[in-house]
Amino acid sequence: MEMDSLPNGNSTAGGATAAALVSAPSSKLTQLAESLKLEHQFLRTPFEHYKKSIRANHRIVEKEMSAVISGVAEAADSNFSREEAVQHLNSLVSRLQGLKRKQLEEGSRTEHLQAQRCRARLDHLESADVENLSEWNNTRMKRILVDYMLRMSYYDTAMELAESSNIQDLVDIDVFLDAKKVVDALQNKEVAPALAWCADNKSRLKKSKSKFEFQLRLQEFIEYVRAENNMRAIAYARKYLAPWGATHMKELQRVMATLAFKSTTECTTYKVLFEAKQWDYLVDQFKQEFFKLHGMTVEPLLTIYLQAGLSALKTPFCYEDDCTKEDPLSQESFRKLAMPLPFSKQHHSKLVCYITKELMDTENPPLVLPNGYVYSTKALEEMAKKNNGKITCPRTGFVCNYSELVKAYIS
Repeated sequence: MEMDSLPNGNSTAGGATAAALVSAPSSKLTQLAESLKLEHQFLRTPFEHYKKSIRANHRIVEKEMSAVISGVAEAADSNFSREEAVQHLNSLVSRLQGLKRKQLEEGSRTEHLQAQRCRARLDHLESADVENLSEWNNTRMKRILVDYMLRMSYYDTAMELAESSNIQDLVDIDVFLDAKKVVDALQNKEVAPALAWCADNKSRLKKSKSKFEFQLRLQEFIEYVRAENNMRAIAYARKYLAPWGATHMKELQRVMATLAFKSTTECTTYKVLFEAKQWDYLVDQFKQEFFKLHGMTVEPLLTIYLQAGLSALKTPFCYEDDCTKEDPLSQESFRKLAMPLPFSKQHHSKLVCYITKELMDTENPPLVLPNGYVYSTKALEEMAKKNNGKITCPRTGFVCNYSELVKAYIS
């Protein structure tokens, strides 16, 4: 068979080969570009942590400087003797030196580490290329697994995987360890660490109209009522709950009524307030607020990626009894993940060979056995060559000759 030559002397076959080589990297570049769009959390989380460190150090410096300035003003206004004034000023100088030595140097070191982590992640994203796409995707999979383990409280396993893969700067272990302290305290029915966290992030929580601190105060009030310490509960309500009255009066009225109903009440409206699951609710609420403040997704990244894939596979057939075991949605765990997802929109049916798992189309048409089962031409031809023209149905054991097969047409 002769090939037509192009004006530049190249053959059409050579041109087709070149086009194929160009299209392959092009498709990989498109895949890479789409992958990078999903890395919002990857960059934002360390940046938010970096900003938090800067704000915390700034607050400490402001507080110390304000105290020193007040001390200087006090010395100027007081009738100190020369020796007393010198001693007072020396104490202020020592305080500033201590601020520089302990807080500023330590804070600067922390900020440097956070900035280094941001830089490492930017470098990691810039290193993504068509040539190393497989290796880059493998690293991303490990990052996603570490994220899932940290969210599920498998901290030791997550740290082991991060260290063995040398991706410590690409995961947020220290961020989750900070959250672990609050979660552990809430699970032990202690609100102090959670309230301290709310104080550190007060402005941002207020900006997002968070109710988390209010819920913590309500729970602490409930614990006083449970202990039948009503006078202390009332004093607590006046100090910490009254300021929320303008925006949360209904919740306050409901909680204050527990003073009359007690923890032993059988009234469902108030009984639920004394149940242990209220602490679980606080843990879940803290996690949501924590993830929001650090620019993280509420759901684990692993769940999001799996659901993205399952949304393309989910069809009504996946939930039928004869769904093939090769279909991920034949597994109960995947079905649970896919439950909130819509069915995939399929414009055309696709026939996949049971034997080769390849698509049956005009190039590889389906053949029908006398017992009604359908397989691809490619699979049955190979079977016939190996068995002297005999075909054995892999699902029923039915045996026939290749000549008895009938071609099926896809409309």
